[in-house]
Amino acid sequence: MSYRVSVPSSGHEFTVEENETVLDAALRQGIGLPYGCRNGACGNCAGDLISGEVRYEEGALKAGAKDLYDEGKALFCQSLACSDLEIAVTEITKSQDIEVKTLPCRVEKMELLTHDIMKIELKLPENERMQFLAGQYLEIILKDGKRRAFSIANAPHDDELIELHIRHVPDGHFGDFVFKGMKEKTLLKIEGPLGSYYLREESNRPIIMVGGGTGFAPLKGMLEHAFKIGFEQPIHLFCGVRALRDLYMDEMVKKWLSQHKKLKYTAVLSQPEESDDWQGKTGHVSEAVLEEYSNLSGYDVYLSGPPAMVKAGMDAFYARGLPETQIYSDSFEYSDDALKAMGIQKPNA
Repeated sequence: MSYRVSVPSSGHEFTVEENETVLDAALRQGIGLPYGCRNGACGNCAGDLISGEVRYEEGALKAGAKDLYDEGKALFCQSLACSDLEIAVTEITKSQDIEVKTLPCRVEKMELLTHDIMKIELKLPENERMQFLAGQYLEIILKDGKRRAFSIANAPHDDELIELHIRHVPDGHFGDFVFKGMKEKTLLKIEGPLGSYYLREESNRPIIMVGGGTGFAPLKGMLEHAFKIGFEQPIHLFCGVRALRDLYMDEMVKKWLSQHKKLKYTAVLSQPEESDDWQGKTGHVSEAVLEEYSNLSGYDVYLSGPPAMVKAGMDAFYARGLPETQIYSDSFEYSDDALKAMGIQKPNA
């Protein structure tokens, strides 16, 4: 059995299944109800029950949240619908609505994706979750106070672990640590979510996504979120890397193609090796976009990757009619230490 939940302040409606929490149902359908821990402890999910009835499993509400319940609030991360509901709650619609947290975490899993890209999955304390929008990033705070920014590569509905894709650059500091010293169970400190690079769900324009290297990470999170909420706009994903050995999660994307008919995928190699026997697109990834689309005025474009690639792409896309209000970008600046190690002088701002 399912019930209807309405939020009069926004006009949103969604359905909640029997034995499914109101929060889980909302997130599953792309409705941004607020939350913190998702286990009945923090009370960040609290709202008002205007009409209808909910119930709670025994022990679902912890001490802090129990106080809110006693004051008449509904705790939507634990509440189970017993009827149609009408609720009052402040929805999350933009990045500024989400609380930025500084949290400890543990490296739960590590997986080498290519010769120089490591996937790490971070686990927060049991009483914490980090709410984020698909495409945002976090910062790892190092012991010396320096920070390293990485895009969140998973979708908001799948937040039990936080997935990052880390490329090994010769900074002699964090990159070396990830590839040579980091182990599963390593403890880290993070701050997030951060940034205004996230999927604009309200737009009805077709989408072009362009990722260079690990610029694919936030696009992966956006795509998984789009699939989950039943996003109907066509999406064309372009992934640009140097050679075939740098192309990662390619098989996963190809599997998506058979599952989502409105998704199109183009991989582009800028410097394929002879042994790659590459038959696909070559050159700069932005050039591949321009070969496919002569006029970009009717599209939303998401662009992420190294700064030079992002800058070149933006200039090229503007020249093809893309309005500035329809491009969303995130560039991955190397640290000062990394630039020095690569023999690059960072220009003054």
